[in-house]
Amino acid sequence: MHSRQQEIAAALNVRPPFDGPAAIRAEIDSRVSFIQNCLRESGLKTLVLGISGGVDSTTAGLLAQRAVEGMRAAGEGDDYRFIAVRLPYQVQHDEAEAQLAVDTIQPDECHTVNIGAAVQGLSRATEALEPLSAEARDFVLGNTKARMRMVAQYTIANARQGLVIGTDHAAEAVMGFFTKFGDGACDLTPLAGLVKGQVREIAAALGAPAQLVKKVPTADLEELKPGKPDEDAYGVTYLEIDAFLQGFEVSEEAARIIVETYDKSRHKREMPKEPQRR
Repeated sequence: MHSRQQEIAAALNVRPPFDGPAAIRAEIDSRVSFIQNCLRESGLKTLVLGISGGVDSTTAGLLAQRAVEGMRAAGEGDDYRFIAVRLPYQVQHDEAEAQLAVDTIQPDECHTVNIGAAVQGLSRATEALEPLSAEARDFVLGNTKARMRMVAQYTIANARQGLVIGTDHAAEAVMGFFTKFGDGACDLTPLAGLVKGQVREIAAALGAPAQLVKKVPTADLEELKPGKPDEDAYGVTYLEIDAFLQGFEVSEEAARIIVETYDKSRHKREMPKEPQRR
């Protein structure tokens, strides 16, 4: 199992634990520079990110706003912008925390796109959903919500000639806990390689309130189980996932769940398959 632990950590480019505040500041600077370089290389001036009210999107948003402010301050252009997008499905149960995240980030712009009508319209028009059980239908439409949110972000990014930021990190990637071509679709992933605890550490260092830093993570896509914690879906905790990825010992059961889930979700982390050259 130790060899699989090393293999998976290497594949996900997992960062080692931070050795104090200076290491956290260095990581922040490195990831801000990464975002800035992505903009320079693309020739584009705008970043777009959906803000859910969780620690991941809050952290990515804080990094993005810092990146564009740094480029403006350095005289690279006054037209670099970060656009935060609120993407509720009808009424969001944790709307107050989503608004707190926006207030914390203080983005250059913030827009709201309610995806409720679009998801419901697609649901009514899709005959394939008819024979499904209530639970299966709810799960499928949960993924549709994630994909519709990404459609909205790319619509705004196309209109403003920008890049879409993703919030995936190592602790979610190892569990395949993202929707393929939904929140897994983006142009850059500034949190890649971080475990969940490191995302929280960076958020705190950037001034995010404890209410968001310590918030129980949830994808919140299914209506039958609103606000279902990620860890309930995993069967393991983020502490166990983080420890596994960073090479520490975890229980045999936790290791088994993580490795099996990683293997089952491999297709989510790969490019589309194509015929091999003969």
